[in-house]
Amino acid sequence: MKRAGKFSPEVQERAVRMVVGAQGQHDSQWAAVESIAAKNGSTAETLRRWVRQHARDPGQREGLTTAEAQRIKDLERENRELRKANEILKLASAYFAQAELDRRLK
Repeated sequence: MKRAGKFSPEVQERAVRMVVGAQGQHDSQWAAVESIAAKNGSTAETLRRWVRQHARDPGQREGLTTAEAQRIKDLERENRELRKANEILKLASAYFAQAELDRRLK
């Protein structure tokens, strides 16, 4: 199970805006990410992922948007629950079928 994020969405959004605004002041996006990450207390890799996701959400970059990723996650959870329920129903059906066979005829 994934743990809750250490940073609020507001902090993430502010850090991403800072990276986007500071790209002109640095040689590369990674240099801007490292600089801002040191200031806001996150790791550079975490901030890089936030920046990439920020570019994916409006369609500026290839990949799953946040909404699409959440939808897939929800569907996978629902699929797991339905498989469990189906397995329970199969076991119950087998149990009652066996009980019917074991019942004495009058």
